[in-house]
Amino acid sequence: MNLDEYMAHDATALADLVKQGQVTAAELLELARQRMREVNPAINAVVIETALAADTQISGAGEGPSGPFAGVPFLLKDLGQEYKGYPTSSGSKALRHVIETENALVTDRFLAAGLVIMGKTNTPELGAKGITEPALWGPARNPWDTTRTTGGSSGGSAAAVAAGVVPAAGANDGGGSIRIPSGCNGLVGLKASRGLTPYGPQTGEPMFGLVTQGVVTRTVRDSAGLLDAIVGPNQRADYHVAQPSRPFAEVITEEPGRLRIAYSARSAISGEASAQAQAAVDATAELLTDLGHEVVEIDPPYDDKALAQTFLTIWFAQLAGNVAEIKERTGAGDFDFEADTLAMVEVGRANGVVALIDALGAITEYTHAMERFYTEYDYFLTPTIAQKPIEIGALDTPLALQAGARVAHRLHGGKALLKTGIIDQMIEENLGWVPYTQMANLTGRPAINVPVYWTDDDLPLGVQFNGRLGADGSLLQLAAQLEKARPWIDRFPARPTASKSRGH
Repeated sequence: MNLDEYMAHDATALADLVKQGQVTAAELLELARQRMREVNPAINAVVIETALAADTQISGAGEGPSGPFAGVPFLLKDLGQEYKGYPTSSGSKALRHVIETENALVTDRFLAAGLVIMGKTNTPELGAKGITEPALWGPARNPWDTTRTTGGSSGGSAAAVAAGVVPAAGANDGGGSIRIPSGCNGLVGLKASRGLTPYGPQTGEPMFGLVTQGVVTRTVRDSAGLLDAIVGPNQRADYHVAQPSRPFAEVITEEPGRLRIAYSARSAISGEASAQAQAAVDATAELLTDLGHEVVEIDPPYDDKALAQTFLTIWFAQLAGNVAEIKERTGAGDFDFEADTLAMVEVGRANGVVALIDALGAITEYTHAMERFYTEYDYFLTPTIAQKPIEIGALDTPLALQAGARVAHRLHGGKALLKTGIIDQMIEENLGWVPYTQMANLTGRPAINVPVYWTDDDLPLGVQFNGRLGADGSLLQLAAQLEKARPWIDRFPARPTASKSRGH
């Protein structure tokens, strides 16, 4: 097998070739490393290599990896997917050299599926942004255009998959962190229903249950098969959810039937979507109509600007707790964290517990609004991102403001920060280009990015389908129908090179 042949196969196909003896796990790993050496200087997707562990997986006792994806090269996200013997930096200098003493449960399940873990991928500090530009590692770059973002926070994973380093990679999603990078890179990305995928044992549910584990992939069948590999009861969880009655890989082989799908590209944060994002949704609505579905344009069933306030209040509180815990555990100081992180921490601290309780209570209102919606419609279609991927550095905080944020944090000046209107600014700047993804996290519902649209200048611009609780298999089924009608697996970016990169 040569490199072009390797990149032409998804994870399911590569696993089949290994089972048939047509290629070995060692050969696949070498091809993945070859591709990583070729493109990673340009896209900065892989930040930690786990070479010894990968070689041991292949050459260890017995016949090497076993499981449904035995021998397929894979990357973990360097946040929330801990791997024993390696650091989980979470994009932060404070954690760069802290070595993990046990695997995350989701890592164990990836390993049990036979995936060969060859490294860990770039992520913003503590997953705090929808872009991947940490001070520790530098920005991950979009292989379709290395001057543009790969999204966040699973940005490194998405860039690596889009560039053909691996056919699938680990990801997780607390506010769009699977779907935004998938939308930026032309990939499939499902945020699963709350509680379906495992966390721990290092932590319980992060961010009050808003975060779910998952993957980014090039094909729907890989997303289905890998979800099958990681779902299942977690005996350390606070509660158990209903398990799927059938494997997702089986569900996607069936047609979804005629569906009633509502769509909208409007947002109270960004106003009308860009012409490209509107075109992506319109084109998808037309395709759905051609497939026999009833498609209706509506006003959004919730106020996404108010929802963003709720989301950020919860996020800032969680971040404040995370930073305090890291400082206590590692002895890290303020200068081990980015200024933007400290500003968010200070806002979270200044908001206080009453604002947090109010925000958590508001989740019920959004949940009820969406359940009313689902009495009329099967799915809600929106853009995944409101415009094509933004340029690297577009959301950089000026140095003077960074210095001010550090002073405000040191002096506990969060109330003064709140008076400056910083929350509104963060909503408009940081969520203005990604206003569609937080609802699924707040309400615990599943949502999927489907790569059915590219702009005239050949940039991916994904669309998102939101479903009712437990509709994970049905969402994958619909995505499979769209994939069959408009295949995307053969779409690859031109091979990125470091000389094309600009910006940071």
